[in-house]
Amino acid sequence: MAETVSMPKLGFDMREGILVRWVKNEGETINKGDVLAEIETDKATVEVESSAGGVVRRLLANQGDSVPVGSAIAIIGTADEKIDDQPSKSGPPAAISTELTTKVEGQPVVPDVSSSQSALIKASPLAKKVARDGKVDLSKIKGSGPGGRIVRRDVETALKSGSTLAYSRTPANAAATISAAKPIPGDEVVKTTKLRQVIGRRLVESKQNLPHFYVSHEFKMESLMSARSQINGYLPDNEKVSVNDFIVKSAALTLRDFPNLNASLNGTEIIHYGHINIGVAVTVEGGLLTVVCRDADQKPLRQISAEVKAMAARAREGKVKPEDVDGSTFSTSNLGMYDVENFIAIINPPEAAILAIGSAREVPVVENGVIKSGWRMKTTISVDHRVSDGAEAARFMQALAGFLENPVRMLV
Repeated sequence: MAETVSMPKLGFDMREGILVRWVKNEGETINKGDVLAEIETDKATVEVESSAGGVVRRLLANQGDSVPVGSAIAIIGTADEKIDDQPSKSGPPAAISTELTTKVEGQPVVPDVSSSQSALIKASPLAKKVARDGKVDLSKIKGSGPGGRIVRRDVETALKSGSTLAYSRTPANAAATISAAKPIPGDEVVKTTKLRQVIGRRLVESKQNLPHFYVSHEFKMESLMSARSQINGYLPDNEKVSVNDFIVKSAALTLRDFPNLNASLNGTEIIHYGHINIGVAVTVEGGLLTVVCRDADQKPLRQISAEVKAMAARAREGKVKPEDVDGSTFSTSNLGMYDVENFIAIINPPEAAILAIGSAREVPVVENGVIKSGWRMKTTISVDHRVSDGAEAARFMQALAGFLENPVRMLV
């Protein structure tokens, strides 16, 4: 029996996606799990896998179409199966404006300005990132995507040829000819990305609608740092565990006893989630993306580490899967790698709490009246006051210390 493949929902706020490219065409054989198409969302470019095996009988959207979440995009069936009363293909993609000024939610927006690339060049966000990283002039590339749109593979091909570099590397003896007085650059106006717009809109709504309160705690980290060092001594470089892996595991274990913090508010009801799915904020081009470690309380550290590494890599490459970014019940945001002492995070709706993690630092501490060196880490939990209160959040942080300061507890 024929099966319909629909536009997936990637994250709480996604409403539609742009069908960038069909990987399979009508009449071609496809296996379950094969990549059927590439779609672009506000967050990333994503490969859509087929939910069924068979023959691609119909493609219900054109390349370049913007398709609402849940709408059918393809039909997979057998070669001789009769397909009746199915949705027809959507209309042609909307014309792309070439005006120098566009409007977003009624407000004028000045287009992206660059010394080497025109704001009118049609290119995917991922293609633009690869171009910036490789110093490629997009104006010299012919796009192979829908409507002549430049996609990642076009930029990668140009990089291999080396013929479209925006500027050459500085010669070794250039310092002798460069004046000491550097010119002051002019102002640059940069159009915000769709991802940045979504982040801004959601977090404004969060701060306006959710009554946040914050509880901070300083954890003793000597035992955890020692345990991590010992564990990593037995692991290859690509499998070593991070401090953040311990935090994800310990937070998940602690949440077992604090259902109000693994929850969301729905009208006058609080939903306590049975699964403990920890969201981990990942820095990507133009903003943040939260990947989800599902049932983190049930998984060993090595599995948590491997899963988070793989999802973070896909997020940064613009190849996240739907299950990578959807379904978190509690989030973490770690800035420890940037030598940040302490910060607070904004709750990710519809969740009830988020944990902000600073750096684990070796600092002077006082114990029994004696000053000595010790490892400390400051962490702050932000909580929706409609769901929980300060005393419960404080008890959560104390219970979290029971795992972070005695890491052997999360290994048994």
